[in-house]
Amino acid sequence: MDQFISLFGETDKALLLDCRSLQFRLLPLSSDAQLVICNTMVKHALASSAYNERRMQCEEGVERLSSVLPNVKALRDVTPTQLEQHKDLLREVVYRRCRHIITENERVLAAGEALEQSDLDRFGELMNQSHESLRDDFEVSCEELDLMVNLARGIDGVLGARMTGGGFGGCTVNLVARREGG
Repeated sequence: MDQFISLFGETDKALLLDCRSLQFRLLPLSSDAQLVICNTMVKHALASSAYNERRMQCEEGVERLSSVLPNVKALRDVTPTQLEQHKDLLREVVYRRCRHIITENERVLAAGEALEQSDLDRFGELMNQSHESLRDDFEVSCEELDLMVNLARGIDGVLGARMTGGGFGGCTVNLVARREGG
């Protein structure tokens, strides 16, 4: 994805990428807010092994769900309703991993709509929901990330905050309303 945005990104635009088809849309970033990146200074020590474990858990979810939903090739093919209908097929941890991916896909599409409508409050709320899902369902956050997100959310003018990247450390991204003259 980094290479894709390097090739196709534009100033003052977000890029919404469909990783299956490689189709993308450039979305407007409102000049009423800015993104502020904050570094926890925590290195991603566990990221590769833990991320591989989560990938395998998601693959297990796809395998089990596709046994009753034959058109499912990836979690993006599963609706939240279908996941709830068939959650008894999944171990609890696999269910939570799948729930994160499925709801995150919905949040990404809703975030694209929010940007197209210049609805920064909605976009910020979706960022907040994303962090909560990454923390609780995908379990890739850490104490330092959660602290920085919570501190940011308590600051006047911060519309949304979440971890970014692979988790287990790294950075937060914060949507901050621009102030007059700033």
